[in-house]
Amino acid sequence: MGTRMTTLSIILPIQPGPTPRALERLDALDWPPDQLELLVARGMSPSAQRNAAAHAATGEILYFIDDDSLIPPDQLQRIVKSFADPSMVAIGGPSLTPEDDSFLQRCIGEVLGSLIGAGSVRARYCVVGEKRPSSERELILCNLAIRRSAFLAAGGLNEALYPNEENELLDRLKQQGGVVWYDPAMAVYRSQRETMRAFVYQMFRYGRGRGQQTRISGTIPVTALAPLLLWGYLVGMALTPSIWLAIPLICYLLLGILTGFRAAYRCRMPGMALLFPVLVGVMHLSNGFGLARGLLSPAPRPDPVKSTQITIEQHQVDCQQSPVSPLDIP
Repeated sequence: MGTRMTTLSIILPIQPGPTPRALERLDALDWPPDQLELLVARGMSPSAQRNAAAHAATGEILYFIDDDSLIPPDQLQRIVKSFADPSMVAIGGPSLTPEDDSFLQRCIGEVLGSLIGAGSVRARYCVVGEKRPSSERELILCNLAIRRSAFLAAGGLNEALYPNEENELLDRLKQQGGVVWYDPAMAVYRSQRETMRAFVYQMFRYGRGRGQQTRISGTIPVTALAPLLLWGYLVGMALTPSIWLAIPLICYLLLGILTGFRAAYRCRMPGMALLFPVLVGVMHLSNGFGLARGLLSPAPRPDPVKSTQITIEQHQVDCQQSPVSPLDIP
């Protein structure tokens, strides 16, 4: 069978009602319009919505974004060039915080992109290293491209999971021999949560999702247990107070403060030095509580009603008309 120019299907899950904000933003993409489709999947089950759109897609590459993902004009060319490697099944990059976000949002972005805040997961929120083979720990679904044939062969996303559905899928793809890559230059911009309450709930959901993913897969990265171990440590210290037991906590707080000062200096925001360590603690405790909730709850199951109440809309994207060289893939 011969090869042909790669086509792409951008998949956007959204709730019923609103007009997708991404429509105007996608017009700035530098790609032939006849080689691109936007599938808007409306419903109340994002995993099922993405699966339904993937089945309806005609592109060889599925590019998953969120409605608030700001994509650079040359993003699709970068993605297609990467898929010229036949061993690659998925590639993604970070979701960066826009510079015009509020003070709280910028602080949250700095925490998510720090070693003390997110460890290896920070690569999802800041530019880390060079383009390289990676894992689900560094990729995020608001900026993730997957070869459609591999996506369908793997059975798509687990519709019982949200969030962490992409993490579980990427693990399965790697177990089946696929190569997953992280490209720090393949970035999008997305605003962080606007309130502290929304941030707490976001971290709780991420922890709960990791716990539910563990109930399904039976495995969990050791580093993902750190927030839960923090809870255990704090409870243990409260029950048996000791200056020696307090040393790890003191080191933890000092590291958070020092990292906060570095972030404040880099961002030219003095107040960030005070808020940063607070957000680190809030993030870890919220995530740990969610992780415990996910591990102790029954294994999640897909909602059969929500999975059927999905509509797929195909939108025309009026991209820029600059020439693009054909790129064949196996």
